[in-house]
Amino acid sequence: MPKLKTRSGAKKRFHVKKSGQVKFAKAFGKHLFTHAKTQKLKREHRGTGHLKDMDAKKVIKELFPFGAN
Repeated sequence: MPKLKTRSGAKKRFHVKKSGQVKFAKAFGKHLFTHAKTQKLKREHRGTGHLKDMDAKKVIKELFPFGAN
């Protein structure tokens, strides 16, 4: 039987916490301060977030065969 491998792209983008939540970095953060953006947009895209339960189940099942990285 072949080895189960974690998707290396997902390993770099998601982190599975002990509680089962999946943490991710929010998009559009790299070029956020290079152009004139609204304050609301800067606040909303700052930092990290957690996936919804339905999406977290998919990520854990399909991309992390052993549950966490």
